[in-house]
Amino acid sequence: MPHTQTALITGASRGLGLALARQLAKEQWNLIIDARGDEALEAARQKLARETQVIAIAGDITDAAHRQALADALHTIGSLNVLVNNASILGPSPQPQLLQYPLETLEQVYRTNVIAPLALLQTLQHSLQPGARILNITSDAAIENYAGWGGYGSSKAALEQLSHILAAEQEAWRIYWVDPGDMRTQMHQEAFPGEDISDRPLPEESIPGLLQLIKGDYPSGRYQARALPGKDAHS
Repeated sequence: MPHTQTALITGASRGLGLALARQLAKEQWNLIIDARGDEALEAARQKLARETQVIAIAGDITDAAHRQALADALHTIGSLNVLVNNASILGPSPQPQLLQYPLETLEQVYRTNVIAPLALLQTLQHSLQPGARILNITSDAAIENYAGWGGYGSSKAALEQLSHILAAEQEAWRIYWVDPGDMRTQMHQEAFPGEDISDRPLPEESIPGLLQLIKGDYPSGRYQARALPGKDAHS
């Protein structure tokens, strides 16, 4: 893809979203980014703006008005080539077992991790170019039965099935549900309160795989970011 393309990345004030935004900025991609925290997002915008055109809009991705604001910002740049649904929430920390899981919190996890990515795609659908890449960031918790991960894991499992069906329905786009692997991020620390997670890879180690999907010619499907490129990445 030419470097004049535009990407919208949610949850881009830190972690994987910011790492991907940094790399695309170096390659002169136009960027639209969002996050819930104003200060962290503005700090990210200032650094990214040294490299490329970037629009940063703070807000909650579950809010329809915020999603429309992202769509409106896109109109100032043009069409959209890459959408990265990266924003998500873990839920309670430490994570409770399902029989003790607060249902109102579980609803919030599903609104953020499942419904909001679809809602954003519905809002942006007419701005997406043929051949656009849609990356829905998932987790191995979507396919493994980790005790205590029932809320987050089941929400990511729902996102994966939603992505799988979207890929069957929308052949004009490349739709990827991507497991970035364990990472040394704030969310991962919240999942393991009080534990030392310094042995986990930094988010930057997952970026080359994401770029393979963004720039390459992979079919829609489920991928492990750190297994790309390679024959064993698609599962």
